Amino acid sequence: MGKIYILGGAQTDFERNWTKEGKSFIALLTEVVEDTLKNANLSYEDIAKLNKQNRIACFIGNFGGESYVNQGHLGALLTEVHSAFYGVPSARYEAACASGSVAIDAAITKLRAEDYDVTLVIGWELMKTVNSTTGGDILGLAAFYEKEAKGISFPFPKLFGSIADEIVNRDKANQERIMDSLALLSNKNYKNAKQNKLAQTRKWYMSLEQAKLRGTDSNPSIGGLLAISDCSQVTDGAVGVVLVNENFKTSNSNKSEIKGWGHRVAPMLLKTKLSLSKESPYILPWTKQTIDDTYQRAKLSVNDIDVFETHDCFTSSEYLAISSFGICAPGNEFEVIEQGIIEIEGSKPINPSGGLIGCGHPVGASGVRMLLDLHKQVTGTAVGYQITNAKNAMMLNIGGSATTNYSFIVGRV
Repeated sequence: MGKIYILGGAQTDFERNWTKEGKSFIALLTEVVEDTLKNANLSYEDIAKLNKQNRIACFIGNFGGESYVNQGHLGALLTEVHSAFYGVPSARYEAACASGSVAIDAAITKLRAEDYDVTLVIGWELMKTVNSTTGGDILGLAAFYEKEAKGISFPFPKLFGSIADEIVNRDKANQERIMDSLALLSNKNYKNAKQNKLAQTRKWYMSLEQAKLRGTDSNPSIGGLLAISDCSQVTDGAVGVVLVNENFKTSNSNKSEIKGWGHRVAPMLLKTKLSLSKESPYILPWTKQTIDDTYQRAKLSVNDIDVFETHDCFTSSEYLAISSFGICAPGNEFEVIEQGIIEIEGSKPINPSGGLIGCGHPVGASGVRMLLDLHKQVTGTAVGYQITNAKNAMMLNIGGSATTNYSFIVGRV
């Protein structure tokens, strides 16, 4: 198969509240598209030329546009950004919190088939258009709504709280160390976010002591063993990347290569997942298989990966990602966390960007944001949170309660 490259991309500032600014989703898309094209050394004139040659297509990742902004048919909205997109093939892709990754996957497929030579992938979500209760209900659509979310306030904290419960139930003797390690994860991601000029929480406060004091006024419980400190953020934002195949010739030398990918879907219901995984050392074996597939396709192993970005919608999901990446055996995650191995200064840093907890989680954009951060790391452009001499980087993006699993490896050209 031919090689697929990332030419560049851009992220909006995840601290912003676009509703308070009086700006619509078209303003959001216009800003991210223009910044993405500029970073990839492309223009609207280039888009129009490529369109005449039938060499370009666009792929939009979004989870809840119909619910958050009362708008469907999201793939066609780029025509409202600029007339250069008139006639350009474009469609919306959805897989809950992995919507950005399924858009990336679709773009890669078209590039490998040489149906197109250039693709623009945009992931976006405006989530601050509704109150927290309504927002929690909308997010419940990413679960099996009738069975796991209907009539339940904030269903996802409860689902990932159940995952934390399962982690502890498998090793009750180390419950205190496990819970303290989840606080360390939260503290790490908030700390890393302070170095990321686009992170939502870069001005927020979350100390390790506060993260440990779950069930208090400053850190209320939200589900099972988890508290606010263990939870990712409600975020407005968009991210874009330009992906190309080998047919596209460019003078842009600051590109990276997508070396491997994985995609697996687990049973929809969390209780089914947990029941079926009782005989496995991995609580989320489908997630582990996704990562193994990615290593195999890239012909790489965990020893070759210099930095990771993972889907820490809750600290319990980042916790399980550590063993899924192969950094340790399942059950030893708290030791890796305690030893600082996944800190930004450690040998296997995870989420130097701040992750979903620190950087933010505009649902449809998170997969694209992680891919862009991999690109930044291996091209030496992750300003403020660069891992020294990063050659290969890996990401894990999940949708629902780890129902849809996506992983990519990006490396230097």
